[in-house]
Amino acid sequence: MRIARFIGGLLTGLVALALAVTLFVYWFDFATDMVAASGFGPWGYALLWLAFGANLLLWTVMGLARLGDDAVHAALGRTPRSRYRKGRGRSRARGRVLAAAGAPAGGAGAEAPAGGADDAVPAPGEAAGDPPPARIAVVIPAHNEEQVIGGAISSALELFDRWDIYVVSDSSGDATAGIAARAGVNVLELMKNRGKAGALEAVIEEFDLASNYDGVLILDADTTLDAGYVEGARRQLRDPDVAAVAGFVVSEWKPRERTFVGRLISAYRDRLYFMLQYLMRFGQTWRFANTSFIVPGFASVYRSEALREIDINPRGLVIEDFNMTFEVHRKRLGRISMNPDTKAYSQDPFTFADYRKQVTRWTLGFWQTVRRHKLWPSVFCFFLALYIIEVVLVSFLLLVTALTAGFVLVGTVAGEPFLGVPFAGDLFAGVTAFLPLVALAIGLFIPDYMLTCLMTAIRRRPSYLLYGLLFFPIRLVDSYLALKTIPQAWTARTDGTWTSPVRG
Repeated sequence: MRIARFIGGLLTGLVALALAVTLFVYWFDFATDMVAASGFGPWGYALLWLAFGANLLLWTVMGLARLGDDAVHAALGRTPRSRYRKGRGRSRARGRVLAAAGAPAGGAGAEAPAGGADDAVPAPGEAAGDPPPARIAVVIPAHNEEQVIGGAISSALELFDRWDIYVVSDSSGDATAGIAARAGVNVLELMKNRGKAGALEAVIEEFDLASNYDGVLILDADTTLDAGYVEGARRQLRDPDVAAVAGFVVSEWKPRERTFVGRLISAYRDRLYFMLQYLMRFGQTWRFANTSFIVPGFASVYRSEALREIDINPRGLVIEDFNMTFEVHRKRLGRISMNPDTKAYSQDPFTFADYRKQVTRWTLGFWQTVRRHKLWPSVFCFFLALYIIEVVLVSFLLLVTALTAGFVLVGTVAGEPFLGVPFAGDLFAGVTAFLPLVALAIGLFIPDYMLTCLMTAIRRRPSYLLYGLLFFPIRLVDSYLALKTIPQAWTARTDGTWTSPVRG
């Protein structure tokens, strides 16, 4: 059976790769002919390559440079280091403990049982003379997460002692707090819904985690840690200039537990995460760059020294992770590190309604963070500005091009009844003279589907070829929400309180 699965996966990868190459050759040949006929010259070819994204191309090159840099240091047997000035000081949160189940008196400062999973013993690959491994607290904020909280706690218990795990139940109306209590971990139960940022602020303050630990891992209730997560995080934290370790997100792939829509969302997210992390964030977190604008809040570690300086819960923000990342850069607390060895598996929305709500929250949170921090003279803000320009421009052009294609499609199918409408016929003739329906279809669909074919080859999941046919409409939704939330970020104020999505 294993041999059959291996052969099937290999054949899937080869077929998908061949399809991707074929589509690229066809698209490139067609697109270059269009550019040559348009008379745009070099600018046309530049725009052609920008179809894949300027930031994606830039940071892919930087990522390759990072690979070379890492390879050189590995050959020399040295760990690459960088030097950043770090801030000093201390910020304190406020809250009160309502329940602490299974924790010894004194909370985080109490003595843990000998032989715990987080004891200060050298990790694999560490010499006896190296500094002791960082002691890390796990914080799991949750609101009505009884269906998934057990899995998150179980994955943490495999890597940490139970005394080092802290669940904060943010005004849950279900069994979230009870499940955590029965697992024997520390539990903080809040009576008022404060939102994720408020819950984090409360638990860090109540147990004084930033003083009692070297780092704090923020773990979402629907996320499970990979077996190598802690070792990878500690390895990165050995560099004293690292203020935060960004988790490497992997979409949870459980197709039998999902509807077609749920599988479509997971497949789309898998492709998106792969591109953003390998082709962008990997280069952005190179020690010579340090321009990543997001430390994902699903499973990431903050060094306590930096965490004490961060304003976790400012007013008016719907999510916390963009703001916390901007705080690291604004206050020069250190650099952000990311490696694929800090993987965690995240559960994607099961319904399109929850997907839309999640993306709205993410994009609104990004623009709200930009509104709060604005731009300041720095390399980080220079590349952030480039990213913002591209997001706005590409989202606008994508929507306009899709509407244009829809107009041409309706005119082609409906024929004379539609073209007889005042101005419709002349507009149709003008548009199709420059952008015929075939050119619009090829320009919009094929570059997107090529990426899907590559992901099919990498993941060896033939179903992606089917789901990929519907990825482009989701991209249009993403673009629409990216633009829609810009004015909302400057006109609306949010308290960050959360509602639970549909699970299963």
